[in-house]
Amino acid sequence: MYTMDELRKFCFKCRKCRLSQTRTNVVFGEGNEDADIMFVGEGPGYYEDVQGRPFVGKAGQLLDKMIEAINYKRSDVYIANVVKCRPPENRNPMEDECNECLDYLRWQVKLINPKIIVCLGAVAAKNLIDTNLTISKQRGIFVKKGNIYFMPTFHPSYLLRNEAAKKDVWKDLLEVKSKLSSITYRTY
Repeated sequence: MYTMDELRKFCFKCRKCRLSQTRTNVVFGEGNEDADIMFVGEGPGYYEDVQGRPFVGKAGQLLDKMIEAINYKRSDVYIANVVKCRPPENRNPMEDECNECLDYLRWQVKLINPKIIVCLGAVAAKNLIDTNLTISKQRGIFVKKGNIYFMPTFHPSYLLRNEAAKKDVWKDLLEVKSKLSSITYRTY
C-alpha cells in the first residue's frame, strides 16, 4: 500500500492524459489525512492550477463557508478532485481524463478512509457513485458503497450562479452532519 507522500509523487509525475500538457501545477488534494468527511469536486480551475491547491477561488471560498456552517474547519476535512490537472477553459473533464485520474482518487480515499464523501457536482457524483446519476434528481440522497456514505450535492460554482439552490445544499450538509454523528464505527 502506498503512503500519501508516495501517491503525491506519482501524481506529480503523471503524464497519462492531455491535461498534463497544459497544467501549471498538479492539484493533488489537501486537508486532514484522517478526516471523517472528504469533499470531492470535478477538477481544478484557474486559481487552483496557479496555486496547486484545491478550491481556492470563489467556489473554494464558498466551500469553506459551507464547511464552517456545519462546525468544521477546512483543516478538519480532506478536499480533492476527480482530475488533478485543470481542464482547458475550466470545462468539465472528459470521461477518458477522469478514467486516467480515478486511481489516484481511489488511493486517496483508501488512505484517508473517510466515513462520508460529499460529491460536489455531477462529475464527481457520476465518477464515484453511478455513471447514470442525475444530480438534480439524486442530490441529497445518501448512497452507501462499502463502508463509506456518499452524498451527491451541487457544486459550489453552481451555487454562485444559482443562489436559490443554496437552501438545498444547506439541507444536504445538515444531513451529512447528522449522518456523521450517527456513525459510531470506523473500519481500518
